[in-house]
Amino acid sequence: MAIHKLLIASLLISVLLLQLAEADQMVPTHCGGACVARCQLSSRPRLCQRACGTCCARCNCVPPGTSGNLDVCPCYANMTTRDNKHKCP
Repeated sequence: MAIHKLLIASLLISVLLLQLAEADQMVPTHCGGACVARCQLSSRPRLCQRACGTCCARCNCVPPGTSGNLDVCPCYANMTTRDNKHKCP
């Protein structure tokens, strides 16, 4: 009985690790560094980086600097939330 529980637990862990690996592949590699730079002055850097990563993955660009410069990446600039606020930091 204990062996079955161990096998099920290891299977679940394997599935979770595979899902994490697939999620990492969906975000372009250049987004991470660009979003860290973009969010370095944010009061909530993790939230900023998550939003930036989503925007970068969809638009394939991040404006330079910590704010502004939205004309460089119009797709990034035009993304909005459900409340019609800018989605991308």
